[in-house]
Amino acid sequence: MAGVTPVRAGIIILPDQRWAVAAGRWRRAEQYGFAHAWTYDHIGWRDLVDGPWFDAVPTLAAAAGVTSHIRLGTMVASPNFRHPVHFAREVTALDDISGGRLTLGVGGGGVAGFDNTVLGGEALAPRERVDRFTEFLTILDPLLRGEAVTYRGHYYTAVDARGTPGSLQSPRVPLVVAGLGPRSMRLAARYGAGWVTTVGRLESLDEWWRKAREAVARFEEVLAAAGRDPSTVDRYLSLDSSPRYSLTSAAYYAEAVGRAAECGFTDVLSHWPRADGWYAGDEAVLDEVAATVLVP
Repeated sequence: MAGVTPVRAGIIILPDQRWAVAAGRWRRAEQYGFAHAWTYDHIGWRDLVDGPWFDAVPTLAAAAGVTSHIRLGTMVASPNFRHPVHFAREVTALDDISGGRLTLGVGGGGVAGFDNTVLGGEALAPRERVDRFTEFLTILDPLLRGEAVTYRGHYYTAVDARGTPGSLQSPRVPLVVAGLGPRSMRLAARYGAGWVTTVGRLESLDEWWRKAREAVARFEEVLAAAGRDPSTVDRYLSLDSSPRYSLTSAAYYAEAVGRAAECGFTDVLSHWPRADGWYAGDEAVLDEVAATVLVP
């Protein structure tokens, strides 16, 4: 990336288009020079539940078939509707299909929303969500390493679950763990090859960037307490959680990437422009970004 190295750029492609359209987006993401491409892992998301919406697992399997080197992942999978035993099988298959290009973004799950209500569940309190997420990772981690797991917790049970053959990548598929609070950050420090944050919704852009810098500082304190070398853990920033959409123009995108680097992030994430609604923008901006920012 010209002038903003070593930050790596990623693109999130919502699973809201039929594959006849979506396939071209995944191909273009690789051709543009993005380092990684992601999709949401939800049964439905906000007001887009009334439009087309497709599952993350087959979408990523199909994306692996139309790309060759870009890394692929979920941003993010959660315990809201997934059991770690079955999910480990899906992740192992995706890692194999992609030739070891999978990065698994995982988080504790939204407080409320369609993923909860459609299955008849109720929103958990923040502490309960992290408790459930801890159990989720406790089971998922060894399974992805090819180990057998027996576990009985409050939220999940696994009885002689098998992880064979394990991940194609060693020691397992890398996890990028989402979190802003101290307990989630500690999970990222324990399990993560990376950590991702949205910082939070704020009206002031300058305040949002200040909070982003503070989040990195807090995470590095957590890493130090856990004995992790900060250089071994990537730090991802979701740019579009800020008050301004990152792909409003190539110039603003370059500015945002530069500011993320100054804050200490190693990777940035933006959303593929949509015709309207969430992340509304012009796909032509991607062409300009590829030509002026994502330069090898």
